[in-house]
Amino acid sequence: MLNGIVVLNKARGMTSSDCVYKLRKILQIRKIGHAGTLDPEVNGVLPIAIGQATKLIELMHTKPKSYIGSGMFGKRTDSYDLDGEVLETKAVDVPFTSDEIISGMQKLTGKINQMPPIYSAVRVNGKRLYEYARQHIEVQRPVREVEVYDYSLTGDPVYDEQEKRQSFDFAIRCSKGTYVRSLVNDLGQELDCPAVMTSLTRTASSGFDLSQAVTLEDIESNVEHPEKWLQPIDSFFYDIKTIDLNDAQYNRVKNGAGIKLNQPDKKVALRYNKKIKAIYQKKDDIYRPDLMLLKNE
Repeated sequence: MLNGIVVLNKARGMTSSDCVYKLRKILQIRKIGHAGTLDPEVNGVLPIAIGQATKLIELMHTKPKSYIGSGMFGKRTDSYDLDGEVLETKAVDVPFTSDEIISGMQKLTGKINQMPPIYSAVRVNGKRLYEYARQHIEVQRPVREVEVYDYSLTGDPVYDEQEKRQSFDFAIRCSKGTYVRSLVNDLGQELDCPAVMTSLTRTASSGFDLSQAVTLEDIESNVEHPEKWLQPIDSFFYDIKTIDLNDAQYNRVKNGAGIKLNQPDKKVALRYNKKIKAIYQKKDDIYRPDLMLLKNE
């Protein structure tokens, strides 16, 4: 049984569900799930949990995500990207300076309240927002708090004098639930000029980045060699103190019993036979189960 995380470099034009479906067929495994949907036209890191690693999906969501992308001043769409219906255009007669753009980005950094795009998978009254949008039904979109750790300009903005448009490249590091499309749209609002996202790549998610990513083709051509494309479950817990258990301790842990450890850390990863078998958390000087991974082999 395979247990681990595929750091997939998702191609543009595929949904996240398409990727899971294809992996199920390639690997002949049902127990697969992705951590963090990517829009079809966004490429980059899509972590996919397999086997025992599916227990990590909720934890995977809690780690920051990083993106690089491009935007354009002078146009606004209902989807906040180029796939949507154009709602507004405005000639950029005087291009923005880098400092003006950076200043707008800084106002959207930190903990902010964000409204998701109408074309998104957020649920309202049991239906996805995009379902309301396709049926042209007005609906109140929920505002929620997200955190933007970094929103930066990554090069000089480019002005098209003939088209009266200005494009810019950016990098973003943010919490789960953040819509980068909305950050581009909101930047336009900060600068009083319509803006739209023109491209996006996710460079990191769930503690993994593009340098570790593989394609579906890589996996299909190396099905018999998972070491070439599968990240072990243990790699996800790189930032947690790991404790090796002796036989007596493991006998207690595999039955879910609490154990005493002379450790200062509130949370520890417990390893036996070179594999993490459980995450324990300290409560009243006793470490007790937080997450069990006994089938991590």
